[in-house]
Amino acid sequence: MDMYSILRHFADSWFLIAMTLFFLGTVLWAFRPGSRAVHQETASIPFRHEDRPAVAAPDQKGGAK
Repeated sequence: MDMYSILRHFADSWFLIAMTLFFLGTVLWAFRPGSRAVHQETASIPFRHEDRPAVAAPDQKGGAK
């Protein structure tokens, strides 16, 4: 068997299974029961300082250079 055939067989079988398991694991991790609070907190980041601008840290001077 030449190298192309070996790699082709690996990609057609085992790598496809590995990528499917990785995808399913990622989906299950994203929709796990305890992640709702984390996702809501992350989704509200753009709206945290809509009444007033964020306070700059003491070590920051002026704007971008």
